[in-house]
Amino acid sequence: MRSSNPVFSRRGFSRDNGYAGFNTAPQAGYAQGNPYAQNPYANNPYAQQDLQQGAPPQAPATTGRMTMDDVVTRSGMTLGTVVVGAVLAWALLSVSSTSYGLAVGSAIIAFVLAMIQSFKRTPVPALILGYAAFEGVFLGVISEMYNSQWSGAPFQAVLGTLAVSAATLLVYKAGWIRVTARYARIGMAIAIAFVLVMAVNLLLVAFGVAENGGLRSFGPLGAIVGIIAILLGAFFLTLDFKQIEDGIAYGAPKNEAWLAAFGLTMTLVWIYVEMLRLVAIFSSND
Repeated sequence: MRSSNPVFSRRGFSRDNGYAGFNTAPQAGYAQGNPYAQNPYANNPYAQQDLQQGAPPQAPATTGRMTMDDVVTRSGMTLGTVVVGAVLAWALLSVSSTSYGLAVGSAIIAFVLAMIQSFKRTPVPALILGYAAFEGVFLGVISEMYNSQWSGAPFQAVLGTLAVSAATLLVYKAGWIRVTARYARIGMAIAIAFVLVMAVNLLLVAFGVAENGGLRSFGPLGAIVGIIAILLGAFFLTLDFKQIEDGIAYGAPKNEAWLAAFGLTMTLVWIYVEMLRLVAIFSSND
């Protein structure tokens, strides 16, 4: 399955151009569409033994396999590092041009670390935790900046992020959203289009063609764009949930839990930043 996050995208598309990991049930021939499937005909490096046709995948409790506890633990460590970095940055750095420059520098370093990890074949915990630490510094500084102008905005953004994440998990587990190949392709096409439009908007603003932030203004148009971005974040979460679910079901190695934690952290940061902007927009219009 190819996720929205770079750390998951290395799995790519299946040979039949389907989206790996979206099979509704393990059956004969299903492994070609799923990199974790333990089917002897799929050349799966994770498989420890053959399956009979139609047999369910082995339980992930086997030694060396990823479990939900592994994902939760690694996610807690990664998100905890983000929180610690944010709290320290907020407490130690006052709002100034210097702290703003530090935030930009931290964001760039976090991006570089994320890209390095995304091109590695195996997870490197030091890179992942390093990314989380620098991302935390970035979030701490910008959160303090927003709070200085819109008191309480970061707290509201945190609550909003938790609400979006919980609601997305609820509809996913309830089966109201089916993560199929078509769903993923359409969603990714929209996400790519959104990123390209935002990149063009940034260039127009930089060269003075668009004023007041263009599409990212603090007006009604900016609010609409922010809501779209948050919905895309929820879409990314559904892909991440499916990736984790398939990884556990089909016996991914235990260290893949770091990739799951990394991907979830990236998505949650996306949602938080967009939620922070949206809270500021609504507060400005009060």
